[in-house]
Amino acid sequence: MKKTILMLAIISLITISCGDKKKEEPKSEIITELTVEDGKELFTSKTCATCHQPDVKLIGPSIKDINKIYGENNASIVSFLKGELSPIVDTDPGQVAIMKANLDSFVKDLTDAELKAIEKYMLSVQ
Repeated sequence: MKKTILMLAIISLITISCGDKKKEEPKSEIITELTVEDGKELFTSKTCATCHQPDVKLIGPSIKDINKIYGENNASIVSFLKGELSPIVDTDPGQVAIMKANLDSFVKDLTDAELKAIEKYMLSVQ
């Protein structure tokens, strides 16, 4: 019961703190490739850093843990972010619900180039 209440509180906090952000207007120019720095900016601005830090598990696993497990499974972070791959790092239903809520609200409108930039940034974390 306490775990369920804690998860609901975390989801509420994330939704309240980030829910009213204005959507960015689509970019008029086509960008084919973004840099690691672009990925880091997106990772931060899309609230990924709220739950994921390079070395420390916060709400979600650390970036290093994500990289390790995705590497061992030859899996694509971009595929996960697009919703094409089930969670393989933290499969706890409460954690999955939090991540799904974030993917549905903050990540779903990103372009392939933006998603690849986030992946580049994450993979750059050693």
